[in-house]
Amino acid sequence: MNFRISDAFTDSLARLTGEEQKAAKTTAFDLQINPASLGLQFHKLDKARDRNFWSVRVGSDIRLIVHRTDDSLLLCYVDHHDKAYQWAERRRLETHPKTGAAQLVEVRQTVQEVIVSAYVQ
Repeated sequence: MNFRISDAFTDSLARLTGEEQKAAKTTAFDLQINPASLGLQFHKLDKARDRNFWSVRVGSDIRLIVHRTDDSLLLCYVDHHDKAYQWAERRRLETHPKTGAAQLVEVRQTVQEVIVSAYVQ
């Protein structure tokens, strides 16, 4: 299995406290050694744009967001529970059309009210 770490993961890891970083690094190491370990708690993210995003429990409130397929595991992001889930709900892993490189793309939506004219006879 291919194990990869994204730049978004390392950036988000740097924003955590020292103790949170230590716990996240330990969980990342455990994932690298044996991603099928029974001690790791994977949770499928139902609201995520990408159906391959999963959450891995680091501690009581810290979650790792991973992109998991049959042959690869990509560490994408780490943060507190709600912020990590919100991050995953707005992103998707895609292949760059020219270079073929993997990229995490933020999907933005705008809600616009549409006014329907009612014709009176």
